[in-house]
Amino acid sequence: MELTVEVVRNITLILHFIGIGALLGGFLTQMKAMRTKEARIVPAMNHGAWTMFITGLILTGVAEYRASIIGFEVNHALIGAKTAVIIAILALVLIYRKKPTVNPAVFGSIGLLTIANITLAVLY
Repeated sequence: MELTVEVVRNITLILHFIGIGALLGGFLTQMKAMRTKEARIVPAMNHGAWTMFITGLILTGVAEYRASIIGFEVNHALIGAKTAVIIAILALVLIYRKKPTVNPAVFGSIGLLTIANITLAVLY
């Protein structure tokens, strides 16, 4: 049973990283357009945000399950902070995805929140 949980965790973690790559990559491809106020939400950003959100939920469930077996503490504060950040990203992406252009401040916020989410994952 433990091997199955590890396989699920590892596959989900890989998909989570792919979501981060899609979201951040989509943002980076539009940075030049952001300077000319022509940036837009590309599909990679939408798919990446959804992938991060869904895989984050799965990873939380797996962590809770592993904690009940192995007996370690799950950092609920970190999970709450990361969830709040990805929900903010997802909300911005969903609100602005159909608009022809996005305000640079909003677009920059998506990038900064994405980097904040990565920073939380790495440092804590």
